Amino acid sequence: MSGAALPARTPDARGPQPVEIALLASVFVVAACGLVYELSAAALSSYLLGDSVLQFSTIIGTYLFAMGVGSWLSRYFERQLPAHFLRIELMVALVGGALPAILFLANAYVPSAFRLLLYGLVMVVGTLVGLEIPLVMRILKRNIVLKNLVSQVLTFDYLGALAVSVAFPLVLVPQLGMIRTGLLFGFMNAAVAVWALWLFRHELRRVGAHAVACFLALAALVAAFAWADHITTLAEDKFYQDRIVFSATSPYQRIVVTRGLLGHRLFLNGNLQFAERDEYRYHEALVHPVMAAQGAPKKVAVLGGGDGMAVREILKYPSVESVTLVELDPNMTKLFTEHETLAALNGHSLSSPKVKIVNTDAFQWLQQPGDTFDVIVVDFPDPTNFAIGKLYTNSFYALLEKRLSASGYAVIQTTSPLVARKSYWTVASTIESVGLTATPYHAHVPSFGEWGYIIASRRPYRMPDALPPGLRFLSPSTLPLMFDFPLDMARVPAEVNRLSNQTLVTTYEQEWGKVMAH
Repeated sequence: MSGAALPARTPDARGPQPVEIALLASVFVVAACGLVYELSAAALSSYLLGDSVLQFSTIIGTYLFAMGVGSWLSRYFERQLPAHFLRIELMVALVGGALPAILFLANAYVPSAFRLLLYGLVMVVGTLVGLEIPLVMRILKRNIVLKNLVSQVLTFDYLGALAVSVAFPLVLVPQLGMIRTGLLFGFMNAAVAVWALWLFRHELRRVGAHAVACFLALAALVAAFAWADHITTLAEDKFYQDRIVFSATSPYQRIVVTRGLLGHRLFLNGNLQFAERDEYRYHEALVHPVMAAQGAPKKVAVLGGGDGMAVREILKYPSVESVTLVELDPNMTKLFTEHETLAALNGHSLSSPKVKIVNTDAFQWLQQPGDTFDVIVVDFPDPTNFAIGKLYTNSFYALLEKRLSASGYAVIQTTSPLVARKSYWTVASTIESVGLTATPYHAHVPSFGEWGYIIASRRPYRMPDALPPGLRFLSPSTLPLMFDFPLDMARVPAEVNRLSNQTLVTTYEQEWGKVMAH
């Protein structure tokens, strides 16, 4: 190719030209990269800020608005279009590729500026991505008639978006992690810039300067990719304070295990799930009030609780013949089965021949025909987003009721009745709405504060006379005290949490948000 423009020929007189194929392929890559940056920002904000629906909605809205701004600004680029396209690709590569790393570090070191930086980066990347496609179309317009130009560009744009939307949660994040995924696609944007440098080398006025810029951008991205683990460790060590002994990103969550003066702690998406020093309080309170009251439970199900701690307590009952553990994330059950130190914390309970592990969504599992259980332990994370919130709805509890034996008990961990009082009693109202009796109780767990649980059953709850030997927290004499609520945790009116409204997620965010703000 030579000169300032491609030789003009009618579409019917020729086949696709190499430069056109290259530019259309670039559209595919550009679309894929842009969507990765958008998904990375939305996923990270939902990890770190909670309420995934709100975060995805606001990030996507901001990103699309920024793309519109970029498209509008493209009108001011009139000359040297290939040079402008090349520079924009390099800027997108560096800013978009580094976006996950920057946000991780910001959350750890300057959390007060996280939201401002998040939306600022989304605006910058969205504006640059909004400039890309109009420039490509104007370069291609020199030799493709408009009707073919629009259809071809949009086709490759949508195909790139489709490829990434499938690969991002299933392949990219689980295999590479968020930081390396961003850097990989930043490298791809930079590669498009190099491609443009070669294609338009005869049009560019300062080829050498552009070549140096491409080299420096690629070198920076490669170096960052090689140091991605160090960047992650730097951010997470600061955020979690203690030394990280294990970390992994699954399609469902970020799993981090730390070890410090207080022992091991498990975090999911930055939220503490248990601390070794006092997890026995939480899990004894969760399991034994229902197991001991049932009498001689044979078949038990645990929904959530992939760390195996609840299963450890359940296996203290000789009458138990089988335990079905339903945990969405196979990475959790694998970690707490195979990691020697962590498996020791749960007494190697997940390796017991009595335990059957089912890695699936608990809501879907309950919808399938299956056995009934004497005891069902529901140990989900708090309802920080709508994906988890559905597991606290009347629809879920209606399915749960069908899996309870006639004399069975279910117990649900139910956030703090002190900090999130209305949220706690919302769960009680929701359980009662499906015809079950709700029996609330609470326990003090130092790592969490005052924590709540609710027993759901067809028959009234009966206080047990005895508990298994060797417990560290509960005793028959102190157990009744857990069912007494002081005035500041007493019941308040609360509406039913339904799939159609998910009022619990909003209430939970409001109540815990007040605490975090102080």
